[in-house]
Amino acid sequence: MKLRLFPQEPAGLNLLSQMAHQIAVATGTLSEILGAPASEHSRLVEDMHDHEAKSAELHFALLTHMRTSFLNPLPREDMYALSRYLNEAMEKLDAAADLVFLYKLERLPKRAADQLEIISRQAELTVDAMRQLNNLDDLEDYWIEILRLTKRAERTHRVWVADMIRDMKSAQYARNRDIADQLVEVTKDMRRIATQVGSIIVKES
Repeated sequence: MKLRLFPQEPAGLNLLSQMAHQIAVATGTLSEILGAPASEHSRLVEDMHDHEAKSAELHFALLTHMRTSFLNPLPREDMYALSRYLNEAMEKLDAAADLVFLYKLERLPKRAADQLEIISRQAELTVDAMRQLNNLDDLEDYWIEILRLTKRAERTHRVWVADMIRDMKSAQYARNRDIADQLVEVTKDMRRIATQVGSIIVKES
């Protein structure tokens, strides 16, 4: 891979890394919601809304930065795509938390915790990857690992859905399926981020 020299403008990459960090924090909050009594859900869901609002602020800050900065470390369209996928992942986590609250769910199956574990790992890897976008040689392993984790999440989702069909009545199934779908879509957004990084690696090779 050829050496690419980036301008010393790290602010955009820092904003992307902060957005990935918000996903990691939000995943922790959603884990708390799943383990808390229903009486605690309202407070924790407000925390989740705060995480989503912070992600949106960072997204708009990045758009402003790209418009006003003469030199950006990546093509604007790549930075915009990464930021959009990160923000969409956060919106889906926020929606999952909202659904738990609105449906008054006291407990979700263990598959939910399994999905959150995968999302947490994807987010941790992505925090580091966003910081390293000025050194693409170090990111091929990130790309591959995120894809592997997403395949695992999709498998977990299929098994979760099969379990719900077998064990739940229709109304309960519908409520739990909504949350399961939100969580697997988060993992797919994380895959979109990794695929975008892969595209950058290929273009710069």
